[in-house]
Formats: sequence, structure tokens, C-alpha cells
Amino acid sequence: MLSIFYYVFQTMTNGFTKRKVGTLTLGEKLKKLRSDKRIALNEISRVTKIRLEYLQCLEDGKYDELPADVYVRGFLKSYGDFLGVDESSLVKLFEKETGIKKNLEKGKNFGKENSKIKPLDISIFIFTPKKIVLSILAILFVGVFFYLYREAGSLSDTPRLIILSPESNSEIDGKSVFVEGKTDKDARVFINDQLVLVSDEGKFRENITLQSGINIIHIKAINKFKKEISESITLQAKYEEETTEFATEENANENSSDQGVLNYSDKAVQVELSVDPGPVWVSVETDGNLVFSGTIIFGVIQKFSANDKIVVNSGQANATHVKLNGEDNGTLGKEKGSIKGVVFAKEDEKQ
Repeated sequence: MLSIFYYVFQTMTNGFTKRKVGTLTLGEKLKKLRSDKRIALNEISRVTKIRLEYLQCLEDGKYDELPADVYVRGFLKSYGDFLGVDESSLVKLFEKETGIKKNLEKGKNFGKENSKIKPLDISIFIFTPKKIVLSILAILFVGVFFYLYREAGSLSDTPRLIILSPESNSEIDGKSVFVEGKTDKDARVFINDQLVLVSDEGKFRENITLQSGINIIHIKAINKFKKEISESITLQAKYEEETTEFATEENANENSSDQGVLNYSDKAVQVELSVDPGPVWVSVETDGNLVFSGTIIFGVIQKFSANDKIVVNSGQANATHVKLNGEDNGTLGKEKGSIKGVVFAKEDEKQ
């Protein structure tokens, strides 16, 4: 049986005497009150309507086997009324004992609870100023490394060159064709040694004049590191040539008797162009009009005539041979490379 003891010390002239004073628990007090009145526990259960086992648990101090505290307080009030004692004192004693018991149990479980406490898990991904600075530096380092790697690769890589149209070995009905393609955005594109415009996306589109028959068009791309790539496409152009500005000698003789037609021999300036080696890109203007812009292949002679002057541009000066008014005039130039604005006037002078 649970008992709470305390000691009271009284000072005596000849020393101290120790007296033991006891305090009854709630269960002991209930049992003593019931015994003093000579009342059986069954009688209290019958009158108060409290189950016999609950009354027995109250007197034995087995509070864990009782229902919730709110019901126990009701039991004590009924019990106190039946015995004729102050029920509030019984309730206070019950609350005191249950409080002490809870504190004792809490002390016993304190060590166990501490052993179950998990250590604080501090994530390594918490951002601190130092980590932020290191992250920024790492990102900058990776960016610089990637840029240098790409630039180093560009030193050895040739630019891309994709010809979208026309397809090589195809037939063209007409005197001109649009050459379209793609290259690197920082590359330069030459078609028959003539620089053409390239968009910011690396696209290019150029209209090329064709001669009747076989035409070879050379496309070349050069990047900023002087690496180049080239392709050639062969086209078959089908159209009838005009006999007034650009005609062969045979057609000129056949049409000499036709009234109103200007024949090759009727013009003041007559120029024959051929290439060796070929092919070579050439453009020709007669009296201020562009009459030819395309590729002349080896073995083909192109004849032009004008009233005042003929202007010739060529992709290879030393490979473009000229006859002026039937006389061999040599090549357009002695140096390899393009030449522009070579004028043949009716005074038979080469400027």
C-alpha cells in the first residue's frame, strides 16, 4: 500500500527527538471512512450506481484501471455524498496523487526518450555566402572552358556548306537559277569567286545567269580561321540564245539577210571569250546592260558585241582569253585571281 511519510523535527533542550507522522492516501482514506461507518463496498456500489470494480480500484490506488479522470471525479463526488464528507477534498487528493505519479513516470522515461532523439540532420545543401561565391566561380570557369574548347575546335574544323538548291546534274529551263544554301553564320560564301551576302542565320541565296548548255557553278565557304570548303554543281540549261546581243558566228551569218536584226558583225565592238584552264566565272555587260553572268567551261567560245563598249569581269584573269574584233588580245590579266571592269570600247582600246 502506497504511503507518504515525512519527518518533523522538534528541538529539545537535551537534543532532537524524531517523530514519524503518516498521511493517508486517497484509497486508504476512503477505506477508513467506509470501515468507520461499517458500510460494505457492495452497498456503496448499489446506492451510487458505481461499478464495484471501480470502487475497488479507488481504494487500492489502481488509477490506471479506472476510466478517464472526468469520470473518476464524478465517482468521488458520489462517494463523498454517500459518506457525508467534503467531496472536493477527495477530488483534490486524487489530482495530487495522479500528478505525483505522472511526474515519477516522466522522470523514468526521460532517459529513454533522450536515447530515441535523432541527431539533427543538417543538409549539406544549405547555401552560405562562401558556397554561393564558389558556385559562381565554378560556373564562370566551366563557361570559359567551354568557350575556349569550342574556339579551339573551330581552328581545325572547316565550315559547313549545305547546298539546298539546285541539285547537281539537273536541267534548268531558263537563263538563270537561284543558288540557295546554308553555312556557318560567321563564314563568307563565294559563288564562282564572287562574294555573296550571308544572313545572320548563315543562309545565302544568289541568282546566277546560265549559258545555254552545260554550266558548272563553284560554291566556296571560308570561316574566320581561313578554313574553307567548296562544292561544285553541274547544270544543263535549255533555252534559245538571242542573235542580237549574244550569238555565234554561224547564226550571225544566217541572220545577216533578215531585215531589222542586229548581227554580230554589225556591231562596232566584238569580243570573243574562252577559258584555259576552265571553268571560270565571267560576267559581261554590253552598252550598260548585263547580258551574261555564269561559268564558261574549257573548249566553249562565247561571243559578244556592242555599239559602244563591252565590260568584262572574270574570276580568273590569267585563264580568260580574249579576241577583240577578231584579233587575239591575250588574257585579261597576268596574275591569278579575279579581275573587274575590263572595258573594250569602239576605239579598240583595252582599259
